[in-house]
Amino acid sequence: MADVSLRGIRKSYGSVEVVHGVDLDIKSGEFVVFVGPSGCGKSTLLRMIAGLEPISGGDISIGGVRVNDVPSPKRGIAMVFQSYALYPHMTVYDNMAFGLKLAKTPKAEVDQRVRAAARILQIEDYLERMPKALSGGQRQRVAIGRAIVRDPKVFLFDEPLSNLDASLRAQTRIEIAKLHDTLDATMIYVTHDQVEAMTLADRIVVLNAGRIEQVGSPLELYSNPVNTFVAGFIASQRMNFVPVERAGDGLSLPGGKILTLAHDQLSNARTLGVRPEHLHLASPTAAHFTGTLTVIEQFGEYALAYVELPGGELITVKLDGAPDLKLHDTIHIGLPDHGVHLFDDKGRALH
Repeated sequence: MADVSLRGIRKSYGSVEVVHGVDLDIKSGEFVVFVGPSGCGKSTLLRMIAGLEPISGGDISIGGVRVNDVPSPKRGIAMVFQSYALYPHMTVYDNMAFGLKLAKTPKAEVDQRVRAAARILQIEDYLERMPKALSGGQRQRVAIGRAIVRDPKVFLFDEPLSNLDASLRAQTRIEIAKLHDTLDATMIYVTHDQVEAMTLADRIVVLNAGRIEQVGSPLELYSNPVNTFVAGFIASQRMNFVPVERAGDGLSLPGGKILTLAHDQLSNARTLGVRPEHLHLASPTAAHFTGTLTVIEQFGEYALAYVELPGGELITVKLDGAPDLKLHDTIHIGLPDHGVHLFDDKGRALH
């Protein structure tokens, strides 16, 4: 295990800077997830930590040692890629042992490490198989096993579940979480999937256009996003945003209803945010919003209702069970007593 420190990390391609002075401290044994939209710089940042991409400025330290000029194989890291990158002509055993053999590790130690990793990942029965005889999930476990045998200081994962179908992603996600608990290792994991980030991370790093927007635990980011970008990105369903204006002691909502709210910065509020799971159906007199049901998605245990307000705003409501609603119904929606977020004209959270 080792801590990882980033100070002023920059990356440029010619005159175009894509990572802009990132500062971050990752504790030894911590599971940190980099999350953000495509092109935000998360994979580039991971590859710079790995030594696969040169940095344009700043310092990277692993275990207290500056590694800017240390080649990747000597950084004490192991990386698991989106593609399994297994040698098709080698057995599972030989794929996992290959790096150790190149390092001239004694044969008995190679065997001990490979079999120990196979036990952890429950792939002992596959050691003599060729990769073509494995499922996608099994191949990814072999790729993870190849990283484990190196006994690295830091594990790096670059969207390792992207090639798996939905059920295998869920299963492998659980296995990675258990692996972190078993190894108590420092892990840095890149994904664009908010569910992976929320369920795996000790802390999440939200990136946008090469900058860190917010760092915190999953619940911190869910409950206290610093801006509309984080609020709209974190969680499985995007937060709803509607424009508001100051009206006396409250806020005027789309449709004309007034929300009475005790808040020190009401005059600065320009956007109200609320998560779909915090909204509820209400009577016409108690409703804060009234609109038309345009789409409903049924998931069995819950449904997502998409409601268009008179001004054209579309809001999503998460409802338990299978509500008896029909397209084009008039829907009345109530706001919660708690869980409403306010943002200023630059999208910054007002606390």
